[in-house]
Amino acid sequence: MKLGAVIITMGNRPDDLNALIESVARQDGEPVEVVVVGNGAPVRGVPGWVRSVDLPENLGIPGGRNAGIEAFGPNGSDVDAILFLDDDGLLPNKDTARLVREAFEADPELGIVSFRIADPDTGVTQRRHVPRLRASDPMRSSRVTTFLGGASAVRTKVFADAGQLPAAFFYAHEETDLAWRALDAGWLIDYRSDMVLHHPTTAPSRHAVYHRMVARNRVWLARRNLPAPLVPLYLGVWLLLTLVRRPPADGLKAWFGGFKEGWTTPCGPRRPMRWRTVWRLTRLGRPPVI
Repeated sequence: MKLGAVIITMGNRPDDLNALIESVARQDGEPVEVVVVGNGAPVRGVPGWVRSVDLPENLGIPGGRNAGIEAFGPNGSDVDAILFLDDDGLLPNKDTARLVREAFEADPELGIVSFRIADPDTGVTQRRHVPRLRASDPMRSSRVTTFLGGASAVRTKVFADAGQLPAAFFYAHEETDLAWRALDAGWLIDYRSDMVLHHPTTAPSRHAVYHRMVARNRVWLARRNLPAPLVPLYLGVWLLLTLVRRPPADGLKAWFGGFKEGWTTPCGPRRPMRWRTVWRLTRLGRPPVI
């Protein structure tokens, strides 16, 4: 299988970026082609064999990754699968690309693989980085219903069947939107604990737009993908969960502002999943109400 890798950057972590590129270059087997997307910042100081795409403005995470996909041809068709890697991450093992190839070759229905993210100093995997409800054991690989966008591999046929990432989301939940569409198109998603990306432990709330984007995109996600009876149920559950988690007052205000925005702004085309996909998600342990 021919592999590509897409890394988006805002130009503020050049040392981390080059360390990541070097870790990709060290992978066993056929070389992985790398595209670095400058998301509103020009790409500078990368090795000459790395291709770059300079975007004049920051298109957000999904928009930047879509630009990287297209750098490999329409829907990434010049390669068989694309690795998406955060620019402050690192592949500590040399066999990750080989494991990705073997996984896709062994299972023609496998469309997406989610890597295990581990802190480089402690080795700890944060619970939020295990894409399933039963997340207490990050060393257990399993079938899942979503994936981690900055530590993943996607078969490019998935983009042809299900579309690319929803660029309008900018940040938050874009992976689940693609995952649901991929599952509805018949693809499978695996979480693999043996495919590791080192990444410093962080809190998602470090982003200033976190609370607003999480709420707005949660509504968009439901409006775009769920059968009509499940939309209020899914969003009602998440409203209750948010209140139980008791975010700070300014965060809660931003969350409710984003929740309202999700209902009052266009969410893109609506393509509700089939009920058999709802059942499939339920059998995988994550019914689309939570």
